[in-house]
Amino acid sequence: MLQVELQGKPQELKPQVMAILNVTPDSFSDGGKHNSCLQAVTKAMEMIEEGADIIDIGGESTRPGSAEVSAEEELQRVIPVIEQLSEKTSVPISIDTKKTIVMREAVSAGAKMVNDVSALSDKGSISFLSSCNADICLMHMQGIPQTMQDSPQYKDVAADVKQYLQKRIEICLQSGISAKRIIIDPGFGFGKTVEDNYRLFSNLQQFKDLGCRLLVGVSRKSMIGSVINRPVEERVYGSCALAALAVVKGASIIRAHDIKATRDAVDLAYMVLTN
Repeated sequence: MLQVELQGKPQELKPQVMAILNVTPDSFSDGGKHNSCLQAVTKAMEMIEEGADIIDIGGESTRPGSAEVSAEEELQRVIPVIEQLSEKTSVPISIDTKKTIVMREAVSAGAKMVNDVSALSDKGSISFLSSCNADICLMHMQGIPQTMQDSPQYKDVAADVKQYLQKRIEICLQSGISAKRIIIDPGFGFGKTVEDNYRLFSNLQQFKDLGCRLLVGVSRKSMIGSVINRPVEERVYGSCALAALAVVKGASIIRAHDIKATRDAVDLAYMVLTN
């Protein structure tokens, strides 16, 4: 973690900005932009310069309707980037994957965090993570990326998501994983309607009851486009508005594409909260 201060307040108290770095051809916003290792590492260093606290590297798209890729292909995409980037910076690297083998190889290559949209559902993932020191982000997703937006249904979306995450936290704790290592993500856009997403967002503060850091990732998502009627590349302002609101509601980590703008929004929201 970068050790700087914001108006006399230690950096570790500030919400962190997690930069999205997809080394995929088909991610919804930046797919195909960072396909080569050099492009990906260069972009990561730019985002660090802009204020990123964590670099989240993904080698498999999880946008609605996306197809799975093999573990071999995912490893070929992410491991060289993690290896080179870990040599260039001390900023923590996160691996965005749901495959245990990719988690294992990424941590060996230098990743300090595992960001899993399936909340460690893959066989062996909990056992592996109980044996190392990497932080873990558990995300809620109803269904799988290929079909998750077909017909998502909830009795009470905030209560249902919270209950799911609580169960996953309990499984981790029973496996010897400390709560300090666990981060939770309600999974905006993952098996949820627009109405579900905003109902969930309005109840974000409830998730602090679970005793873990809260990550919010809404950057450029369709829940923003559906309200402001703008294409993906014109959703920066909307993304920053929700980032600031998420901080006010207790988010510890904001996952974003537009780092400089998000950094400003997060720092200002934090300043208001602490004065």
